[in-house]
Formats: sequence, structure tokens, C-alpha cells
Amino acid sequence: MLRAIAVAGLILGLIAVAVFGPGMLEDADKSREGKSAAPTEQCELLQEGPCRWSDNSGDWEVSLSEAGEGAQGTEYRLTVVTPQRPERFLAVLRGESMYMGEYPVPLGNRTGNEYSARFTAPLCTVDATMTWRIDLQQGQAPIEGIPVKLVFQAEPH
Repeated sequence: MLRAIAVAGLILGLIAVAVFGPGMLEDADKSREGKSAAPTEQCELLQEGPCRWSDNSGDWEVSLSEAGEGAQGTEYRLTVVTPQRPERFLAVLRGESMYMGEYPVPLGNRTGNEYSARFTAPLCTVDATMTWRIDLQQGQAPIEGIPVKLVFQAEPH
């Protein structure tokens, strides 16, 4: 009799986990991050740029252009116009089409609230075309409220 109650309880517990578990995990992830899911809309910086949006602090603009060939390959110039002056402002390159690590790119202040950097995006030896995502950070903390995913496609020349 005790064994039957234990088995029935175990089965009910497994059913409860299967039904309610995924939703609880999703809610826990969102509350731990303190934000909603990542933006799904992409802005292809080289083809569609500049990318613009507004938030509570003001207007943002991000643009990317090819700056010529360097010793390591194609060099890019990233320009970010911000509504405020962030300290330790970084753009972090992350592989979108495949994981190749993270590459922090410090953004230097040009004039007013305009920041820029010149960099070379690493390329994979297996697949020469690589899609990179650019995440903006202030020090170690990501900048919140960016409604688009900033991406670009690096190709060898």
C-alpha cells in the first residue's frame, strides 16, 4: 500500500514538472537577467546602417564602415553617437554565425557624445564569411534597452 502511494506521488510529481517546469524556468531566467528576451529584430550595419533608436535617455545612432585593408584583413570603423557620456565605453564583438570568442573594442571619444573605434574582425579558416554581433557595454555591464541586434558580415577580400 505504501509503495503504491509513493509511485502515484512520483508520477504526479513528474507530470507537474513536465507541465509547469518550462514556464517556471523561463520566468526565472527573465527575473535573473532583469529584462525581457533579447531583441529579435536585426540591423545589418554594413547594409542597412546607420542603426537608430531612442530610449529614456535619448537618441542613439550606430554606424559601421569599411576603413580599408590592414595587415590583419579588412579594417572597420565603428561610430556610436550616444545621448549621454558613458564611462569605459566598449563594443564587444561576438560571433553570431559561430562562436569564436569575445573581442572587446574600446570606443574612444571623438567629439561631444560621438565615440569611435577602428578594428579588424577575426575570420574563421573553415568558413570565410562570418556574421558578428556588436554588443555595447559600459565597463562590464551591458547597456540595457537596445531594441535591435547590431550585426555585420565580415568577408575576406
